[in-house]
Amino acid sequence: VWKTNEGFKVKPFYRMEDLEGLKTTDALPGEFPYLRGTKKDNNEWFVRQEIKVECPQEANAKALDILNKGIDSLSFHVKAKELNAEYIETLLNDICAECIELNFSTCQGHVVELANLLVAYFQKKDYDVKKLQGSINFDYFNKMLSRGKEKGDMIQTAKALLEAIQPLPFYRVLNVNALSLNNAGAYISQELGYALAWGNEYMDQLTEAGLPAALVAKKIKFNFGISSNYFLEIAKFRAARMLWANIVASYDADAQCAAKMHIHAETSTFNLTLFDAHVNLLRTQTEAMSAALAGVDSMTVTPFDKTYETPDEFSERLARNQQLLLKEESHFDKVIDPAAGSYYIENLTVSIAKQAWELFLAVEEEGGFYAALKAGTVQAAVNESNKARHKAVAQRREILLGTNQFPNFNEKAGDKKPVEAKCCCGGHNTCEKEVATLNFDRAASEFEALRLETEASGKRPKAFMLTIGNLAMRQARAQYSCNFLACAGYEVIDNLGFKTVEEGVEAAMAAKADIVVLCSSDDEYAEYAVPAFEAVNGRAMFIVAGAPACMDELKAAGIENFIHVRVNVLDTLKEFNAKLLK
Repeated sequence: VWKTNEGFKVKPFYRMEDLEGLKTTDALPGEFPYLRGTKKDNNEWFVRQEIKVECPQEANAKALDILNKGIDSLSFHVKAKELNAEYIETLLNDICAECIELNFSTCQGHVVELANLLVAYFQKKDYDVKKLQGSINFDYFNKMLSRGKEKGDMIQTAKALLEAIQPLPFYRVLNVNALSLNNAGAYISQELGYALAWGNEYMDQLTEAGLPAALVAKKIKFNFGISSNYFLEIAKFRAARMLWANIVASYDADAQCAAKMHIHAETSTFNLTLFDAHVNLLRTQTEAMSAALAGVDSMTVTPFDKTYETPDEFSERLARNQQLLLKEESHFDKVIDPAAGSYYIENLTVSIAKQAWELFLAVEEEGGFYAALKAGTVQAAVNESNKARHKAVAQRREILLGTNQFPNFNEKAGDKKPVEAKCCCGGHNTCEKEVATLNFDRAASEFEALRLETEASGKRPKAFMLTIGNLAMRQARAQYSCNFLACAGYEVIDNLGFKTVEEGVEAAMAAKADIVVLCSSDDEYAEYAVPAFEAVNGRAMFIVAGAPACMDELKAAGIENFIHVRVNVLDTLKEFNAKLLK
């Protein structure tokens, strides 16, 4: 039995009797409470790609190009100061809005103007409004989370926006950007629990302001992140639909159609890495699989190189094709909720639903999501998770392949520099924050900084494996040590074994080693460690691979450095860098 980061326990395996008493198995696709999805005929989802609009003509050309390459959902980030009728016409020229989904985001103070322009454009083109699907990304609370700013009047803007968008019945304009929580390192139950409270804040405030609950619910769109925890993510989306349907039903029991949660999913940036960046493709692929199997409505796969550059045509093409492979070759769009009835996933769904519901109730007791944001409790909780996950990565309890485990020994970053999220002041810390903000440092950021420091120093330390004694143990420890030290970008030299420690030390000095790592068995360290340390005689850093019973005696003899599974890899390597890169 293991305990998840979410706080509940998972058994090693599940059997049919574990389904007894679970209400989730009674659910059907397309039926309230939508646990098994909002669709009845297939598992289709929109394949979305983002376009940041610098020039409307160029953005239009790019949109038309990618629409021919499998994309059927576009997301335009438009500049508020350039908005006018001509701008929208240029941007959407020759794009058939009835055939695809169109999503827009702009400065939060200009969303009503954008809505009016879109309605006017679609009416001018004489489109059938019932065939138009899309969204405008108005989210009053996300700016508080990411920028620490509270601007405008949420109720007033939301009312004006709902009125402006009224001619487009299938456009959703009230957004819950729980993706921000995911990218800040929130655990799955936190992302879900806070997302429900976020959505409920719209419901609560706008129904209080006199708007019908069904109208408000039909205009809410949930934008979730997807982490690499494959089965838990499938369970998260199933639990999300069920819980949200029950929240909406509590406002209006007859609004079962409005209780359908509309989900856009986007692969996380929290676990993307700069080193061994093609491993990001493996991460985003399993994430996309989770969301597709769980029945989301649309999805964006983040290009693998986003951490260190603006994604190019090649990486965007790969990101598109990751989803297209799931559809066209793996037929994930043909079967609704294939996870249903799985002893394991059904139990995960219930466990995550319970955790998220408890968190939702705690936020409501605090006065709702807005009050929790003002008090900073949401930000504090997520930032605490970010800190805990960074510690887990530092100790290799959370694995980032190619970064803190099995790094590519010979990779150099070269011109690659991490692109980190910046505040509205451009990262100068000059802006006034009214509330606390989320920390968006990626899980790999500290390891990357360490390795970039090694590379920038121009002194790449050389670590020599002095392997001796028990064959199985020395090989295992040499491999462990190579992986450990390569995480800081050190050059590692492995060996087949030496007959004596003197022979090994002589070979290390001939190789001009900066570090000598003694690799043997715990029993043999009592015999080999002190002679090897004395033979090195301060000419290189001396490390023992392991935590032998005789560690205290070895420390008394002057040996300071031990590497083993219980040490904090990051802190240890930082200490080594401080000594070696002087």
